[in-house]
Amino acid sequence: MIRISYLILCLMIITTAACQQKAVQSKSANKSTSDKTEKTSKSSFEVTKTSEQWKSELTDQEYYVLREAGTERAFTGDLWDNKADGIYTCRGCALPLFDSETKLKSGTCWPSYYQPLNKDCIEEDTDYHLGYARTEVHCARCGGHMGHVFKDGPKPTGLRYCINSVSLDFVERKDVKP
Repeated sequence: MIRISYLILCLMIITTAACQQKAVQSKSANKSTSDKTEKTSKSSFEVTKTSEQWKSELTDQEYYVLREAGTERAFTGDLWDNKADGIYTCRGCALPLFDSETKLKSGTCWPSYYQPLNKDCIEEDTDYHLGYARTEVHCARCGGHMGHVFKDGPKPTGLRYCINSVSLDFVERKDVKP
């Protein structure tokens, strides 16, 4: 019974992500390039680049998630099942965001953590893309969209940061520089 519920949940997540991606692509196609502004182009970020600069540095999928607040499809990211010891950094600007010691097996098909490396390395905002309020998480240095945080995580925080693999890079602990 639990296995069937888990499969149904994953199918719902995959369907939701695909619908969200189509909605964002449709929305983008309907805007003229002169009207298009990135959600994360706030001048308060330490790392700011034009859309063209970001597009030249990121893959299409990375740009879609990091700069347009998209979501990668479930089970497609290279880090969702990573069990190595190290630090997860922002793919857009290399800011350290999460420690592998706080990674949890959430069963959500995306990497999840119960707390960021440092609360100042992320910022939160309210996201209504699915028709209800969710707490979006983005990089405090470049504004890149990471994913969302939910209040259904384990102790000690009770939080679950559900993050897109494509938003992250991984550095093994032995390679981390102080």
